[in-house]
Amino acid sequence: MTNPKTAVAQIMKLKDLIAYQSGAVVSKTLVGEEGGTVTAFAFDEGQGLSEHTAPYAALVIVIEGQVDIKITGESFHLSEGEMIIMPANKPHALKAVTKFKMILIMVKSR
Repeated sequence: MTNPKTAVAQIMKLKDLIAYQSGAVVSKTLVGEEGGTVTAFAFDEGQGLSEHTAPYAALVIVIEGQVDIKITGESFHLSEGEMIIMPANKPHALKAVTKFKMILIMVKSR
């Protein structure tokens, strides 16, 4: 996890932030602060996250690949370069259609 107060400025390539693992979902917290988090994820094809809710709004940015995301029962198909907002306290789930990588930005409200 990067501490913004002590982090050194650096350029990072989105696709290189995290590596795929066969049959797995891999995550890496890039920023973890009281006000929110930024996390990189890599999903092997067919992997996903079961339906759940989060108390904060979240922005999903697809770095590469394709994913199906369900939010309050409505399905969305996203590809590289697309993003979607997942509202706070709404059930959501996702499944990798192909291997895919994403950035998840979670914004905590007071």
